[in-house]
Amino acid sequence: MDLNAFYASEFDEHQAALDDTRAELAEPFSRLTGVCADAVRAGNKLMLFGNGGSAADCQHIATELSVRYIKDRPPIAAIALTTDTSALTAIANDWSFDDVFSRQVEALGNPGDVVIAISTSGKSENVLRGLAMAKEKGLKLTGFGGKSGGGMVGLCDPLLLVPADITSRIQEMHITLGHMLCGALEQEL
Repeated sequence: MDLNAFYASEFDEHQAALDDTRAELAEPFSRLTGVCADAVRAGNKLMLFGNGGSAADCQHIATELSVRYIKDRPPIAAIALTTDTSALTAIANDWSFDDVFSRQVEALGNPGDVVIAISTSGKSENVLRGLAMAKEKGLKLTGFGGKSGGGMVGLCDPLLLVPADITSRIQEMHITLGHMLCGALEQEL
């Protein structure tokens, strides 16, 4: 393996994903910021969910919002539905892993809350069921996706669909966009 070539190739792929994301997602990012800011101003909360690396992004973003991103300010009501291991394992055991987010949205979601679903493929059944429950309960459906967007297309508005096919590059753009959302909300609110 030529480590130098690998190193350069990884940065080239990242830069291409960054450039394409920057060119294509300014408008949906602006709308996402507005949807989230309006909900928080109205006393509602943000609920994030996803699997694997996306679950980690949910936790990271929710923490930055509820604690602090850059500056000290009042907390922003945000929760990652990926962190309660008792709820996750009970729902998976008693119902199905496909229901781990929908059951929590059903229990915790209120009209006016915003869900932010994060999925690189948009095909995870538990994410799609979580979105379906959010729609049923009158929540606002938003998301970060990648590739073709899968089943998230048509459900999430806005959907920040990263224009890339490589999972790692999509994930890198998701956390970049998540950090940008935290910074924008800190300034807006």
